[in-house]
Amino acid sequence: MASFPDPAETNVLAEDCTRCPALTEHRQCISWGTGPLDASLVVVGEAPAAGNPDADRWKGGNLTGMAYTSRRSGRKIREVVADVGYAGDAYYTNAVKCFPPDPSDPSDNREPTPEERANCRPYLVAEIRQVDPVAVLATGKHATTSVLAVEDRELDGFLDSVLEPVACESLETTLVPLVHPSYQEVWIGRLGYDRSEYVAAIRETLTVLAG
Repeated sequence: MASFPDPAETNVLAEDCTRCPALTEHRQCISWGTGPLDASLVVVGEAPAAGNPDADRWKGGNLTGMAYTSRRSGRKIREVVADVGYAGDAYYTNAVKCFPPDPSDPSDNREPTPEERANCRPYLVAEIRQVDPVAVLATGKHATTSVLAVEDRELDGFLDSVLEPVACESLETTLVPLVHPSYQEVWIGRLGYDRSEYVAAIRETLTVLAG
């Protein structure tokens, strides 16, 4: 079982942010990064969902103000990282810190726009440089795209990039794309892994990067 993060480890980079009016209007909280600032890993998601106010404390970043704190995605990725061997040694954040509402259903989320990603990118860059991790684990296509954008690079086929390390010179770290935890059961099977094999492959990749 994944451990719920310590609220004292929430890394608030600004008291408020109004760079994206559509997000500012609909968010409940800014979903800041959480975890030790000397962590070996930075885990990056896309953006928080609306969240579940009826859940236990795993309500989601839009309601807790802490990244990857939903029952579905948050617990799953934290369990994977713990099983890899980095429990307590990972910092979790999102490429976009605020919930992006779907115009047709504001209780559901959409993909962040390119402008929203660009507006939030300075926060992501600041976090990665502050933590100075051995590796950045980007969960899913959109998170991977956001990290690559810092390097002025584009993603060419997401599934082919999973677990393929990418040197990030400007960030002085290495990007390792992972499947998004919400679709983990579907995609790791298509990549030829079961869960234990997937965890072992991540561990092996990180062991090489750590030297």
